[in-house]
This record gives sequence, C-alpha cells and structure tokens, in this order.
Amino acid sequence: MRWLLAVLIALFVFLQYRLWVGEGSLAQKQMLQREVESQRLENQGFKERNSILASEVSDLKDGLESVEERARVDLGMVKEGETFYMVVDKEPK
Repeated sequence: MRWLLAVLIALFVFLQYRLWVGEGSLAQKQMLQREVESQRLENQGFKERNSILASEVSDLKDGLESVEERARVDLGMVKEGETFYMVVDKEPK
C-alpha cells in the first residue's frame, strides 16, 4: 500500500511539473497566444495593404484616369493643347 501511495505522489509531482514548467505548460501556452495575437495584427496590416494594392491594380486595369494621373505626377506629362508652367521660388540667401 505504501509503494502505491509513493507511485501516485511521484506521478502527481511529474504531472504538475509538466503543467507548470515542462513542454506544453501554461506559461508556454500564454507565450504562444501572445505570438499568435501579434501575428494576427501583422496579418491584418498586410490584408489592408493588399486590398489597397488590389484596388489600385483594378483602377489601373479598368480606368484611364488613374493612368493619366500617374503619368502627370510621376512623369510630368501634359495633354495635347495644355500649357505647362513651372513656378520656381528663389532660394533664400
């Protein structure tokens, strides 16, 4: 009877050790939950960025206005019949 009690106590101590310190412990579970939450937030940012890029790609494929805007802003292009004026400020001395 005494050896059965010793075995049960040893088993209980071993299981408690695994619960609090070992692999799959509560501390490790909390750490993994924090990592999952930070990854979820990072993924949300990526989803927002991807939706912005997808709408920009759709605009570039379907509409000429966005292509024209890019040509004007990025390349400095003007339409036929327009006059281009560049205003340059004098540099302060």
